[in-house]
Amino acid sequence: MCPAKMAALRAAALCLSLSLCLGCTAAAVPLVIWHGMGDSCCNPQSMGYIKKLVERKIPGVYVLSLKIGSNLIQDMENSFFMNVNDQVREVCSQLAEDPHLKGGYNAMGFSQGGQFLRAVAQRCPSPPMLNLISVGGQHQGVYGFPRCPGESSHICDWIRKTLDLGAYTQAVQEHLVQAEYWHNPLKEEDYRKNSIFLADINQERGVNETYKKNLMTLKKFVMVKFLNDTMVDPLISEWFGFYKSGQDKETVPLKETSLYTEDRLGLQEMDKAGKLVFLGVEGDHLHFSEEWFDTALLPFLQ
Repeated sequence: MCPAKMAALRAAALCLSLSLCLGCTAAAVPLVIWHGMGDSCCNPQSMGYIKKLVERKIPGVYVLSLKIGSNLIQDMENSFFMNVNDQVREVCSQLAEDPHLKGGYNAMGFSQGGQFLRAVAQRCPSPPMLNLISVGGQHQGVYGFPRCPGESSHICDWIRKTLDLGAYTQAVQEHLVQAEYWHNPLKEEDYRKNSIFLADINQERGVNETYKKNLMTLKKFVMVKFLNDTMVDPLISEWFGFYKSGQDKETVPLKETSLYTEDRLGLQEMDKAGKLVFLGVEGDHLHFSEEWFDTALLPFLQ
């Protein structure tokens, strides 16, 4: 075959390859979701709905809705009574063993699932978490349970009494999930010393450089605050703010906290790099429309 024909064939083959590549779309980034207090992985009105919504909006996406326990009842109960550190270890194991996630994944945590997934980002960098979306998560903890979800009000009444009696005792810390992110601004020293989960991931007892490095690898850390929330106290915890130490009336935003000014977790550096995103939405805790989800959150999943 003459050189001219060979060159023409190569050019045609190259054009065909380019056309095929342009027609291809990159595989959708997998999504991991973690439910909140009193919920389960597959409730058709909550996480089941979110899973189907994302699958409808992003064709071909793999969505893993985390289940802690062997069935839905255990999953719900564990959201109240299973040591959070054990839950995070279990999730890290699930993620590491899932072949769909080996190239990385996005994560979306609802209510307490938001801070739990942040712990996963800080403690378990493989497989890599790409974007973290916290939907109503309480990253500086809570100091009150003004209202309870669904049918769990009797459990929350018991939780309130238990927290009042001894939130920072070893027995309560190890067996009551909400105590593990209970942050009493009137007892900051007790909190720093005895909180077995939140004080650890928020670097309250010293700086764990691995936590900081791992969190800073996120492309985006999105925090959603519900502007009419009647469940989270203080509300500003959803944007990583909290009460001024020593009282429970005046709150301060993230940028005025020592966690940020001392940059113990890398949040200041992430903020300067444009990695922190603060979103507000009208509505009570975890109440949002599909239209808002499409506009505000879907772009971080695509």
